[in-house]
Amino acid sequence: MPAPVTTARLGVEHDAWDRFRTHWDALSTDSYAADQGTCRLRRYGRFSCTPATGRIKPLPQATFVQPENSNPLYVGVDRTLEPLTDSFVADPVFLAALRLLGQLATALDDPAVWIAKVHPFRVIASADTHGLPTPEGRHRDGVTLVSSLLVGRRNAVGGKSSVFDPDGRRLLAITLSEPGALLLGDDRRTLHSVSAIRPVNRSRPAYRDVLVVTFAPG
Repeated sequence: MPAPVTTARLGVEHDAWDRFRTHWDALSTDSYAADQGTCRLRRYGRFSCTPATGRIKPLPQATFVQPENSNPLYVGVDRTLEPLTDSFVADPVFLAALRLLGQLATALDDPAVWIAKVHPFRVIASADTHGLPTPEGRHRDGVTLVSSLLVGRRNAVGGKSSVFDPDGRRLLAITLSEPGALLLGDDRRTLHSVSAIRPVNRSRPAYRDVLVVTFAPG
């Protein structure tokens, strides 16, 4: 979904989007990605979303676990991640995005309740290290809908998102370059990966900020 379409659907003003981007300056180190040599920051939270009423309810913090036959790097690993900040959860842009994604998820399934898992990510690259948004490579998340919303890029090239069918045939390859660009996938039928980023100006770090949200039936 192109950025102008996404922002129009969200109904957000320019100032609101700029404020939303500042939450990425308050993320915490992802020690699990660091074990793979990747500098990645993130937080994590869970919500129940009721399509019939539009109700969104935060759920208690829990470890992040991906099911079998999904992410080969982290299968069976209970990852303890820092929770979303209160200001992030209350941000009107985030709430609008969660409602929009819940509406889009109903194109794939129609449960009474969705469980949404929310991951703001920042990947950092330098002259010496390429930032890997997906150190696990091609994978599934073990959900119904997987989405990636670009929030910002600074001094970065690369970061191409690729989507594959179960046989490994590439269905789509696109670089999310404009804040608001949104990639949506049926995680039951596809796999995805993102290539490394690197800095344009090698004297400064490169950043790629995205909001990844997944939906699975509650």
